[in-house]
Amino acid sequence: MSETETTGAPSVATGATDELLRVVDLKTWIYLRQGIVKAVDGVSFSIRRGESVGLVGESGSGKTMTCLSVMRLMPVPSAHIVGGEVWFGGKDLLAQPESEMRTVRGRQMAMIMQDPLAALNPILNIGEQVGEPLRYHTKLGPKERLKQVIATLGALRIPHPEERLGEYPHQFSGGMRQRIVAAMGISTSPSLIIADEPTTALDVTIQGQFLALMRELREKERLSVLWVTHDLGVVAQVCDRVNVMYAGRIVESGDVRRIFASPAHPYTRSLMASVPVLGNKQKRLYQIEGQPPNLLNLPPGCPFYDRCPLRMDICRDEYPAATPIGDGFVHCWAVSPPSTSGTAADTTIPIGAPAAAAPAAVAATIPASPAAQGPVG
Repeated sequence: MSETETTGAPSVATGATDELLRVVDLKTWIYLRQGIVKAVDGVSFSIRRGESVGLVGESGSGKTMTCLSVMRLMPVPSAHIVGGEVWFGGKDLLAQPESEMRTVRGRQMAMIMQDPLAALNPILNIGEQVGEPLRYHTKLGPKERLKQVIATLGALRIPHPEERLGEYPHQFSGGMRQRIVAAMGISTSPSLIIADEPTTALDVTIQGQFLALMRELREKERLSVLWVTHDLGVVAQVCDRVNVMYAGRIVESGDVRRIFASPAHPYTRSLMASVPVLGNKQKRLYQIEGQPPNLLNLPPGCPFYDRCPLRMDICRDEYPAATPIGDGFVHCWAVSPPSTSGTAADTTIPIGAPAAAAPAAVAATIPASPAAQGPVG
């Protein structure tokens, strides 16, 4: 059996010298009294050194659980990694003892959490919290550690950091708190930052400043970043490649320019069409009809079947294999239709064609993507 068949994605060269992280057929299931939730079900992707990769999808699609699985921080005792590989810096993290993982988390890879107020300890000042990773993972003395904390806060544009070390999280604005959480992540100079929706609680102006700052740090330190978000505007600004998740699986992956210009999967097209475009007057914004499937009772075929305007009979019964597109792939029978099975509810769309090229019946359901209409707002 080929790797495409087992992992659900085209194989990634194992000898790539610039590859930092490679996730292969990762499966994380949550065991409940009601049944098994397949939160992550055969996810495969890679990140190169200095690269920024996006992980996008609706809430509940498995983005955060994928990141927690990579760091082996899943909620216990219910969640278990039941299959797959996570290669980081040449080591399979799933085969490492917990003692080894403690040297990886915080030192070689770090996470920026979604809610900084919840991530920060309210009874510890920021000097102690930013300095904690340095105390645990380095051999720096107190004076050298203090200098490093001040330098890190300064790099993240915290005004007068040496004067604010003794202040507490509630004394900072939301944007400043997010920078402090980022400072905790980068203080030990990790190779990989996992940013789990770090801009959700920020207004547009502060979000822009934070993204520009992270982009500058990435270029300066050659950081690799995994951006977890549902904001396609963030993806367009900071990512080189993007993985689109739905119901615990990556349904489409590729270069961010290709994805925005000509999304191939109907779900990706629908996400793009849901982005409002400045200057484009519409009576009603587009929305994806229906709800994501219950992960306790996933269908045997494509989980997007009930919401897809291009569904065929085979989509209900069999999950499609990966079809390579450029440097990425897509799982969709409409892109690579079967020769004999099923009849499409609507005419299929050629590979790489923009949504505007779809037949009238489909275009009425999935409008042209923002890339085809104009700049992403």
